[in-house]
Amino acid sequence: MGAEDDKLAQPDLPEHDLAEYDLSEIVKKVRAQTPARLLAGRSGAAYRTNTQLELREAHSAARDAVRTELDLSVDLGETFAQKWNLFEVCSQAANKDEYLLRPDLGRRLNDASRAELKRRCTKGRDLQIVIGDGLSVTAVALQVPRLLPLLFEGTKSRGWSVGEIFVIRYCRVGILNEIGDLLGPKVAVLLIGERPGLATAESLSAYMAYRPQLADTDANRNLISNIHARGVSTEQASERILNLAAAMMKTQTSGCQLH
Repeated sequence: MGAEDDKLAQPDLPEHDLAEYDLSEIVKKVRAQTPARLLAGRSGAAYRTNTQLELREAHSAARDAVRTELDLSVDLGETFAQKWNLFEVCSQAANKDEYLLRPDLGRRLNDASRAELKRRCTKGRDLQIVIGDGLSVTAVALQVPRLLPLLFEGTKSRGWSVGEIFVIRYCRVGILNEIGDLLGPKVAVLLIGERPGLATAESLSAYMAYRPQLADTDANRNLISNIHARGVSTEQASERILNLAAAMMKTQTSGCQLH
């Protein structure tokens, strides 16, 4: 790159001010604060080649995260799935395309899954943890194996009872309501892959509700988001989830009413 290219990467400053600043250090400090592509520079009216390639790579990763089908033995690992006795149920969406086009179907379980949960799960636990593929299987695969053991250890230290953990395919957040209706836990926690962006496709969310019911809305839920390596760590997320669950049990409420 020539001197002209270097100038294009820098903020517009009068010539006499350029000597007073080490702009490369300023740019580094600004970009260290966010994964957003700030001060990336340009070549003419376009991004530089490296920036263009990075954007295309991020876009491909986001598409893969959304379109990938969840496979328990591959994405979470056969050993992990067996250790936690994970089993899979499904929403009313029949396939990935229908799931993406009909969000409403992802908020309800199909009949076979409802029957399976009634048969295999214990009602009335203190905490019910559910794993949903959501819009990023990548996030589920990377974050859940680290987060779940931390959550379980925390529940043991608090003396809470925990329901059987299961995975929901083609899952939307609103399915928490049906989990509450079927299993009646004090607090339900849904670990679900976030909609990926161009910063990361690895972000997990934890949606939580106190005794969720079919008529509940987003106002009845709480959220801990951005659980990934450059956001909220799994250790931090575990502590926040457990503390929030404790607050819900104490106040017997969640969402906007929780103070």
